Order: sequence, then structure tokens, then C-alpha cells
Amino acid sequence: MWIADKWSDYELIDCSGGERLERWGGHLLVRPDPTVIWNTPREHPGWRDYAARYERAPSGGGRWHRRSLPDCWKIGYGELSFNIRPTNFKHTGLFPEQAVNWDYLTGAIAAAGRPVSVLNLFAYTGGATVAAAAAGASVCHVDAARGMVAWARENARDCGVGNRPVRWIVDDCAGFLKREIRRGHRYDALIMDPPSYGRGPSGEKWKLEDDLHELVRTCADALCDEPAFVIINSYTAGLSPAVLKYIADCVFTERFGGRSEAGELGLPVAVSGLVLPCGSTCRWG
Repeated sequence: MWIADKWSDYELIDCSGGERLERWGGHLLVRPDPTVIWNTPREHPGWRDYAARYERAPSGGGRWHRRSLPDCWKIGYGELSFNIRPTNFKHTGLFPEQAVNWDYLTGAIAAAGRPVSVLNLFAYTGGATVAAAAAGASVCHVDAARGMVAWARENARDCGVGNRPVRWIVDDCAGFLKREIRRGHRYDALIMDPPSYGRGPSGEKWKLEDDLHELVRTCADALCDEPAFVIINSYTAGLSPAVLKYIADCVFTERFGGRSEAGELGLPVAVSGLVLPCGSTCRWG
């Protein structure tokens, strides 16, 4: 397991009964987490004195119950800075466990010994984009949600990399990828965080378990002859790290050589000293 334990502005204080108690900068949030299936004593005072709590609705969705919370604030990770905004879907615009991948790609870009161009698909609010740009790479940031791309550009500006060579693309990732291949554009590295479910521009359904292998095969055609690295993330419960590794080896290792490794991402829990699993990652390089 890769554990994101270098944060100072974020802390997973406790988790119990399907919820997390977290510190985001100076604000305590309580959010649902379906992986937290245990019921341990909620002795930390933050369970009662939180700034906001996301409450699920019986009919689906939910809302934030705010006590004292701004609409937006910033937290930092090393030299990086991120705008945090609680959304209608319980998220905050950042997945703190991904910090271990930011550290990894920063090292991989430095070790490449050459200019590195990175294709970041399903790029969300740009955590990996700004980390790669800060490490000196050029980045093509692609996400279908215009609001997420705008949010990512804010993060880039606040990190001081707003003037770095980043292409900000609002587009369907699969469609954009195929056009880049036809145009002959090739990248030195790839990062992807595809959703569990979705719909394409023509209404076609996307299901990660059914479509990931073909997407990864297509991604290989967008890489140069000697790629620096690939990162594949998954938050789909049934998609284990071993499955991601098998796909990466069947596609990238078979074609380019190198090796892959896969594992769970985790966040340390302050109260218990244990680690909460937070999705899977595969790294090839």
C-alpha cells in the first residue's frame, strides 16, 4: 500500500460508521465513505464540533449541513496549492491520497533526463497536472466537465504554474485520444483516472470493467517509443490492483518493456494509527 503520510494541511482524524472526520486546513468536515463499514467509538470532539457535514438524502444525493464554512479556501502540499470547495456530491475537489502519485511522477519526470510531455485524461481539478507542470513537464489536461477544467486552471495559477506549457482541453477523453492519435501527437507519459460509469458525447454508455482494457490499448498508441511512465487510477470497488497490473503488463510491458507495480492508496488515521484504503493505482515505467 502507498500511504499519503506527508500532508500537513490535510488530516484524516477518524473514520467510523460509514463516515470520515477530516481536517482540511483549518476546517473539520464529516463526509460519507462506503468503505468504512466498522463502528468504532467516536470519541474525538470533532465528531460533534465539525464545520460542515454532508448528509445523504433518502431519495439519493444529499447536501452539506454547514455551521461555519467558507465557500472556498486553500490548502497546500509542499509547493503546491489547491482550492477546496465542498460540492453537491460530497467531494471537495481533491483526493488527498493521490499525493503519493504526485510524488512519484515528480521523481519520474526528474529521472527522465529529457523534456517530458504528459497526457492527463479524466484530469478533474488538476492535482496531477499541476504537480507535473511544477516538475517541469508540459501537460495536456483533458476533462469533459468545463467547470472542472476551470477549477484546475485556478489551481495551476495559485501554484505558480499558470504560465507553464499546459493545454486545457474540455472534451470527451476517448474521442480526444483517438483524434490525437490520428494527428500523430505522441506523449512521453500518461495519467488517467477514468470514472466507474459515464456516457459519451452521443449517449453511449461507459462502464469501467467493460471498457478499460480497450481504452488502455488505445492509450498505448498515443505514447512515444520510449515512454517515461504511466499511472492508472481506479476508485471502482471491484477493480483490484492486480487487475490493473495485469492490464498494464498486457499492454505497456508487452509493447515497451519496463515493469509495472500496483497497490492500494491509503490515508493514515490519526486516532487509531491504522490506514484507510482509498482506491487502487498501477504505475508502469
